[in-house]
Amino acid sequence: MKKLRVGVSGTGFIAQGFIMLLAKQEEMTLSKVLTRRKKGECVFTEEKKVTNHLEELIDSSDLVVECSGDAIHATSVVSMALSASLPVVTMNAEFHVTTGSYFTNEGLLTEAEGDQPGCLAALNRSAIQMGFEPVVYGNIKGFLNHNPTLEDMIFWSKKSGISLQQVTSFTDGTKVQIEQALVANGLGATIAKSGLLGISAENDNDIKNLAVYSERMGCPISDYILAPKYPAGIFILAKHSENQKKYLQYYKMGEGPYYLLLSNFHLCHLEIFKTIKEVILSKKKLLNNSKNPTIGIAAIAKRDILQGEIIEHGIGSFDFRGEAVKIRENINHVPIGLLKKARIVHNIEKGQTANFDSVEIPDSLALYAYRQIIQNQIQ
Repeated sequence: MKKLRVGVSGTGFIAQGFIMLLAKQEEMTLSKVLTRRKKGECVFTEEKKVTNHLEELIDSSDLVVECSGDAIHATSVVSMALSASLPVVTMNAEFHVTTGSYFTNEGLLTEAEGDQPGCLAALNRSAIQMGFEPVVYGNIKGFLNHNPTLEDMIFWSKKSGISLQQVTSFTDGTKVQIEQALVANGLGATIAKSGLLGISAENDNDIKNLAVYSERMGCPISDYILAPKYPAGIFILAKHSENQKKYLQYYKMGEGPYYLLLSNFHLCHLEIFKTIKEVILSKKKLLNNSKNPTIGIAAIAKRDILQGEIIEHGIGSFDFRGEAVKIRENINHVPIGLLKKARIVHNIEKGQTANFDSVEIPDSLALYAYRQIIQNQIQ
């Protein structure tokens, strides 16, 4: 049987773990690994498998896994892969909430199970099949600090074995905001407020209090909880038919009317294989950012940013953090995923949102794609 040739875009923490496990898959094989590093630095795989050329990745693959974590880079990778009629499986919520909507009708593009958005999409599918009606899609976070110090982030980066940029975006809340924006867009939910609620939760009843906001909004909400005592997983708060109440009580789900469906883990790269197999077998998409997203990620200044400064990158920086916002109410906001080599043209005070009047964004396919998404919003 011919093995599926899997190409990988990215050589970070997730990509390395995925590539090592890919070697044990009987029906799949690694074709090429696209990196922006020097080829000799990728010691976790054979050097002949590593390339700096996107065309080489595309030409040698049957499917592409994009997990670079870079929205601008991923936009180019996804564009070329879909143009070559290759299915693309991502673990890159940063890409989806920035430009992913531009590609929703261009081919088979899906976020993978493993990170919180994909796991919530899979749990949502299961919940609906069981007759539940989700009202809250939740992410469980143990700690948050909107403005961590460089010293602390260097320490945790080394301790965790992940990049400084990643650990900073996890700590300052940017990552969870991105993830829950993707969930809202992809699963037809909204947000209760800019920046999300992020309530502290000591027990299940605290979590169930989120249902009030969903009922007030008249639709499901996407949010997160700060709950150090809970596992690093995800949850759905849902309703069910009244005639199922006695059964759900017997199944130890509580008295209702809201029931907590909790997954106590998300295993990132280990779970990507589930999505790949589903894509190949049934051509099904798990999750994308939708054609017409309602939620974006605005860049909020962590410090006073002065005219003339160059922002090397926004996500995971000490210059900006990301907050989920309603796009129509913040139509001029700069998505944090586009802040790369960006020039500040007007001072931005600490706590202010960066907008396109104050920031000059270099031309790229990602910028073009984002503008097209916004154009669709205002038409």
